Amino acid sequence: MPELVFFSGTMDCGKSTLALQIAHNRDARGLQGVIFTRDDRAGEGKLSSRLGLVTEAVEAPAGMDLYAYLVAQLSKGGKADYVIVDEAQFLALAQIDQLARIVDDLGLDVFAFGITTDFRTKLFPGSQRLIELADRLEQLQVEALCWCGARATHNARTVGGEMVVEGEQVVVGDVNRSPEEVGYEVLCRRHHRRQMTSAAAHAAAISPDVLPVNHA
Repeated sequence: MPELVFFSGTMDCGKSTLALQIAHNRDARGLQGVIFTRDDRAGEGKLSSRLGLVTEAVEAPAGMDLYAYLVAQLSKGGKADYVIVDEAQFLALAQIDQLARIVDDLGLDVFAFGITTDFRTKLFPGSQRLIELADRLEQLQVEALCWCGARATHNARTVGGEMVVEGEQVVVGDVNRSPEEVGYEVLCRRHHRRQMTSAAAHAAAISPDVLPVNHA
């Protein structure tokens, strides 16, 4: 039976790498897939991993009907055996519903990849809808690590190395940006609560077990 599967995790946990691996494995068996993405770090119409792997993808902007796109491609003689969606947290609620319809009405497996919560620890609407609709939820097994060595469970937005807790929910950035840029860092819950980034810890020259309490 075809499924809608949601693979989730923090940033830097290998979700795009797994998406590319799934596509590779199916392509090697003669299957053809359609890959959707949104706001990938490599630019529009790309699916990329931090390991340097990149493939072409269909950019899925707000307002695009993913189900209608698939139907149009199939009607023109195109082939689609499965669908991959990266950065699924950025999709609109209606687009997540369209993914479910692709599974139910077109009989295609849909593999969606995304992070669950934003830099404020709030659910992305797209991720919340996937949790509500998915046939199966998969937590990615590659554990990202906080600067202290603990398992990273939260995504932090940084500016100049300092964590920020206000702003637009979606600001495209990466974990490899320079300190002056808007970037992201994965932290354990304790250090996210205390807004203690790696830069802040380094500047304070403290051990991960001796931390000031943030009274902000």
